[in-house]
Amino acid sequence: MPAKLIEPKKDQILRFCAGDPIERVFLEDVARRGLGRFVAIAEGRELRALCHVGVNVVPSGDGCGAFARDVARTAPRMLIGEAGAVSDLWEEARSLLPRPREDRPGQPVFVIREPPAAGDTGLRAARLEDLELLMPACAAAHEEELGVDPMRRDPDGFRWRTRTQIEEGRSWLWVEDGVILFKAEASAWTPAAVQLQQVWVDAQARRRGNGARGLSDLCRVLLERVPTVCLFVRAENTAAIRLYEAIGMEHVLDYRSVLL
Repeated sequence: MPAKLIEPKKDQILRFCAGDPIERVFLEDVARRGLGRFVAIAEGRELRALCHVGVNVVPSGDGCGAFARDVARTAPRMLIGEAGAVSDLWEEARSLLPRPREDRPGQPVFVIREPPAAGDTGLRAARLEDLELLMPACAAAHEEELGVDPMRRDPDGFRWRTRTQIEEGRSWLWVEDGVILFKAEASAWTPAAVQLQQVWVDAQARRRGNGARGLSDLCRVLLERVPTVCLFVRAENTAAIRLYEAIGMEHVLDYRSVLL
């Protein structure tokens, strides 16, 4: 008999996310902010599986294949999350969705809980006057990560999202003489963790240790506010993995991304 899907309540979502606050950091962040749409499988009052359904589909828990038809109706651009949950969902949904343009299994998720050594950088929170400087870097980082130029697909939407990240205090940079030596944004923020995305150094400033120094200082700032900082990376990005390990980050689980 197929699992019965429900529209979960916020308190149910938060209890479920508390069971694995790193893996489920995005789901918890979205729920706390009252954004997006969720479907779930419940056992009694508690959830067994949860899925954020939208442009980005994020499943978690056991039996995520049950979400396939709901997911297919939204025409998603990406399935992303814990590798086992995404695999369960994809096996059921693949006949209902377009052929993927890319499948990325085994993306390591890294965490850090103890402040690394200081990088002694000029890292600071981004300001609105940084928007024009940040836009090309954010777009390049997005295209490098997802293979799509956001300035071609949805320039107004991308500009709005970049500006919103600045306004919400979720964007940081280290800039000297108009060159971005380091920048990053928070893709999710909960009481338990901050998840970083789009870690970036301008091309002319790479291979000088700027990425490690900037990330170290950002982690130090964030670890004063939350117990854990996390991020995930493509499995083949060995340079980034070496950087994360060098500042003391630990590989704790794997994500999978299916890009449609």
